[in-house]
Amino acid sequence: MEGIAAMGTNRVLTQEEIDNVFKKMSGKSASSRDHVQAMVYDFRRPDRIPKDQLREIHLLHENFCRNMAGSLSAYLRAYVTVNLISVLQLSYAEFLQCFPSPTSISILSLRPFEGKGVLEMNPTLVFPIIEILMGGQGKPSSTPKREITEIEQSILEGALRLILKDLREAWTSVANFDLALEKTETEPQLVQTLSPNEAVVAVGVEVKVGECVGMLNFGVPAIIIKMLRQRFDQRGNQRRTAPTAQERARVFALAQPARVEADALLDGASISLRTLIRMQVGDVVSLDYRADRPVQLTLAGKHKYTARIASQGGKKAVQICQPVSPRRIVPEVSLGNSSVSGE
Repeated sequence: MEGIAAMGTNRVLTQEEIDNVFKKMSGKSASSRDHVQAMVYDFRRPDRIPKDQLREIHLLHENFCRNMAGSLSAYLRAYVTVNLISVLQLSYAEFLQCFPSPTSISILSLRPFEGKGVLEMNPTLVFPIIEILMGGQGKPSSTPKREITEIEQSILEGALRLILKDLREAWTSVANFDLALEKTETEPQLVQTLSPNEAVVAVGVEVKVGECVGMLNFGVPAIIIKMLRQRFDQRGNQRRTAPTAQERARVFALAQPARVEADALLDGASISLRTLIRMQVGDVVSLDYRADRPVQLTLAGKHKYTARIASQGGKKAVQICQPVSPRRIVPEVSLGNSSVSGE
């Protein structure tokens, strides 16, 4: 009723004026309701896995990528690089839609847990590996667009067992998966190990064999990841423990060769612009600083020591007097300061 009060209380409003006021108020409320948009919620969507747990899975598969690169390089006798691309939570239907058709899909057992894992290798990765194992070069132009045969599948199983071994070892810190090969498929639509709406944790890995690049995708049911949440938390706590004396010594040995910029800072002099313009080569600028007064010695831009100006071997130098207390707050030097570099 604020609009009615604004019209004043000294006169009586007509019915037409009252109707106009209510029409305006109803229009404003309708327009305000238009700004509130309802969000569609899919009740079939499962609970999301926490980000810290996905982060642990990401670190776990980074170790897998490093081990796989070394194992495949030795097995194929070719240069192999493996990069972790993504760790996502998707529905099983979305996970299968990421696969090309046809492709090489391996159904894996996850004993002692119920459920099946899925390992997919793109044809751009499968056929170059088979060609290299048969004595060829594995060039990208020679990748056929067809299903893999039974003979080719038997040749590929050697490399597949090597990949599963590295994957099993990477998961050892969390769970001892069996990861045994149960069967293979070539069409994503034929792989019905889970319901379409059930969530899976999908790991995407890019594998480069020589000049050929292909994707390797690994999926595990999200319900199993949730069952292992406590183990993931324990793994994260172990990583956050204090480093041992041996680890600190190793880090210190690695950091010793690093070069650090050291500067001895002096308080600059204040001069007028007229004096600055008239300055010529050979003029001497007197700093507002006593020669026997300690200077600030900074390392990598941080004040660490007090020092005195000295000379050594015909070069300017500084002699360290004492370290600066960590609690001491040192103001930054103004732009007009002069600096003398020292070792």
